[in-house]
Amino acid sequence: MVLVDTHCHVSPYWYEPVEALLFHMDQNGVHHAALIQYRGQFNNSYQAECVRRFPGRFVSVVIVDTGSPQALEELERLAGQGAQGVRLQPDTRSPGNDPLAIWRKAEELGLVASCGGRNADFITDEFAGLVQAVPNLPIIIEHLGADNHPDAGETPPYPRRQKIFDLARFPNLYLKIHGLGEICERTTPVVEPFPFKKDHLPILEMAYRAFGPNRMMWGSDYPPVSGREGYRNALRWMMDQFDDEEERRLIFGGTALRLFKFGD
Repeated sequence: MVLVDTHCHVSPYWYEPVEALLFHMDQNGVHHAALIQYRGQFNNSYQAECVRRFPGRFVSVVIVDTGSPQALEELERLAGQGAQGVRLQPDTRSPGNDPLAIWRKAEELGLVASCGGRNADFITDEFAGLVQAVPNLPIIIEHLGADNHPDAGETPPYPRRQKIFDLARFPNLYLKIHGLGEICERTTPVVEPFPFKKDHLPILEMAYRAFGPNRMMWGSDYPPVSGREGYRNALRWMMDQFDDEEERRLIFGGTALRLFKFGD
């Protein structure tokens, strides 16, 4: 099985350099990873350098200043240098006559959009209309459509999450799942060998019923995951939630390999 981590952050100035990520990938048999630019950083040169230094291991998903008049040209320049995706928020809009210009440019360039934001911004009519307006742009909803921590106060049947998962009706939408530490509360003190309360695990089942393995993909959220259950456990415990080998092959690699090109 080819394992792909679709959500990692690297930098020499914030989080960790790429060598730290490679250590965790190699220790856990992860073949490839998508480098997702962290919010507020418009200099994507380090990610491009990582792609060049380690051929076949990484792809770069960049961020551009979408409020700049040069945003479209900058995205085209980065795509020409090898970027395969752009990170946008559900409420990202361009200045000028076409508020969806940056989304349309990503579609034109054949990029993937990795989309993170608040639950409330995903469940608007405006976001649904955006998705319909760019039907050939794969849009990946990060973090199961919410912030990357357990949902405080939301109880079954999880109405906010269900509105996110209802968006699966759009065939160009995909969903990222991360470590269980994003949806489950940690036991205190830590209970071995499984240190999570299982109350919120139905959220994962809801996501699977909506999107299915062909439109789901795993991402570690490294290195923030190190402050939760850690890289190895984020992979191992999430993989344990899926019994079927074909489901695992798709969610932990196959779906991402359809969207990203890692070379030979």
